[in-house]
Amino acid sequence: MLRSSQNLPERCRALRDRMAAAAAAAGRNVDSVTLLAVSKGQPADLIRMAATQGLTDIGESYLAEALPKMEALSDLPLTWHFIGRLQANKTRPVAERFAWVHGIDRLKIAERLSAQRPYHAPSLNVCLQVSLAGEPTKGGVPIPRVPELATAVAALPRLTLRGLMCIPPEETDPVRQRGWFARLRELEESLIAGGLRLDTLSMGMSGDFEAAIREGATIVRIGTALFGSRRGTAAPGTIPAP
Repeated sequence: MLRSSQNLPERCRALRDRMAAAAAAAGRNVDSVTLLAVSKGQPADLIRMAATQGLTDIGESYLAEALPKMEALSDLPLTWHFIGRLQANKTRPVAERFAWVHGIDRLKIAERLSAQRPYHAPSLNVCLQVSLAGEPTKGGVPIPRVPELATAVAALPRLTLRGLMCIPPEETDPVRQRGWFARLRELEESLIAGGLRLDTLSMGMSGDFEAAIREGATIVRIGTALFGSRRGTAAPGTIPAP
């Protein structure tokens, strides 16, 4: 048995305890925070074991890896989230197969997802990825352009704009971590005040999820802290590991 499989129940318990402590410190109910298990680079059998621990929200970044896993695990009631950078020529399978897309930063991508979402399927939940620090290696829409993009995406059929997502600069100081997440929360609050109906902040990964929860995260994207090191090798130019 894989060592990560042996450790998975313990890792789940430890993560949930830390999430609960962070939520309590912020005066929040931990049930308001979804643990999104980021399974890129991990085998389908490990995702199946994660489901036995109650982890049914699964995040994938690469279609070529995700689609075979989705087939292998089609008997499970999993909710699939696409969290990678999405190219225009790969929107159709995402629109057809996933329930969430976290990384929208261009109207063209949102328009393609809207047009390609099957009519019989529920609306596709989407989040706008925001570039908080303008880092060139990461995707995301600059903060000044967020209101215009959010308004346009919210008007598209077969999509539901749920909120915002970010991948802030790596920080080890919890105060600095919270500062980045506070910016995203404040931005969402301003959009809500402007009339948009949003309820999701997808922020926080293995190294900073507690700070994110303290600043209002509703989804934390956890990979390494849950599954251990990935078995696959990330493609060049990809986002940091959650």
